[in-house]
Amino acid sequence: MKPAAARPVNRYVVPALAQGLSVLGLFTRERPVWTAPQIVAELALARATVFRLLQTLEVAGYVTRDDGGRGFRLGVSVLNAGFSYLASSDLVEVAQPVLRRLRDETGLSAHLVVRDGTDVVYLARFAANSTLSSSVNVGTRFPAHATTLGRMSICELTDAELAALYPDPRLPSFSEQTPRTLKELKALLAADRERGYARSQGFFERGVNSVAAPVRDKSGTIVAAINITAVESHVTIAEMDGPLKDLVLAAAAEISRWIVHDLPGS
Repeated sequence: MKPAAARPVNRYVVPALAQGLSVLGLFTRERPVWTAPQIVAELALARATVFRLLQTLEVAGYVTRDDGGRGFRLGVSVLNAGFSYLASSDLVEVAQPVLRRLRDETGLSAHLVVRDGTDVVYLARFAANSTLSSSVNVGTRFPAHATTLGRMSICELTDAELAALYPDPRLPSFSEQTPRTLKELKALLAADRERGYARSQGFFERGVNSVAAPVRDKSGTIVAAINITAVESHVTIAEMDGPLKDLVLAAAAEISRWIVHDLPGS
């Protein structure tokens, strides 16, 4: 047992913040998931204190539920705050060579995202070897409902989960094709589920085509999404629906297989 997230000697230190950072410090590559009782035992903190800390960290996006809601792992906000999100997730390490090969095979920019609330956050990017490559950077956020990557991330949510995610039935619009209501979004997601991938022609950004596929964990749950993007004048939507789609689906399946068989705890 470690000493309690101890009472700081410096009178300017905020004890609750120090305790919260101690909780975040427990998550490592070797042990990415912790339950509340385990944290209580490890840091010798009161159960009520750990409960409040976890609730606060979860609301802020620094931890997220895992193991059927009993455990916690680091959330995407850790990445945005400059912490080492990847210390508890090998997803990017696994995906990078696959995305690089996808970029090389297609000549198009390839990306990996995870969902954070109503946004998707870019975790990896391999730009096309041309002046027409994607300009997004790691850490960039886009609205989930308005992108193919986002649609793949939420396409298997239940109606109740979608209603909780989008309490206002009206959705922000970014192009003529963006769904403007939750009803329109559900229709798109139903088509994506049936198709097994999402594709778009200027869906989020005029003149840009893309095709996206889901990445799944060992339980079959969608945990991330990948895509390729191209300028419409160079790649048609018919090409996206053909061999390019097959390459993206194969890459997503390969990343999923690595997650199932080779990541810690699998």
